[in-house]
Amino acid sequence: MQKPRISMIAAIAKKDRAIGKDNALLWHIPEDFQHFKNTTSGHAIIMGENTFKSIGKALPSRINIVLSLTPDFAPEGCLMVHSLDEALAVAKEHESEEIFICGGASVYKQMISYATRLYLTLVEGNFEADTFFPEYGEFTKVVSEEKIDTGEYAFTFVVLER
Repeated sequence: MQKPRISMIAAIAKKDRAIGKDNALLWHIPEDFQHFKNTTSGHAIIMGENTFKSIGKALPSRINIVLSLTPDFAPEGCLMVHSLDEALAVAKEHESEEIFICGGASVYKQMISYATRLYLTLVEGNFEADTFFPEYGEFTKVVSEEKIDTGEYAFTFVVLER
């Protein structure tokens, strides 16, 4: 049996890798939400407690794995884990194809060394942020790229591999 690919998915500011402020996203881009849903549906997703709280519920059609250091935090519809190793082990029990790391910043930073693929939405513009995606210079192979301009936002869906 093949090991599942470990991927990260995030919308980041193209200029400085900004991803959030005050535990909230910096933008509301419906096309990015749809892209996230289409890409991750049917797979295991791993996220930190704060990211889960910002979403507010388990995401449908996915195995939701929430990494938390809070012992009694147990949201409905989620598998709770308390370490990165446990998160990956639980994900591998439920997923044979692709595991998605979906934030937040601390989880991205700790897990980027495990990832072999990045699904990034690179958003044009300057944003005030307190949270950033880690440096990803090792990911140099462009698998796909699609530029979109909605009028309100210009962004690029890009898939990168090491």
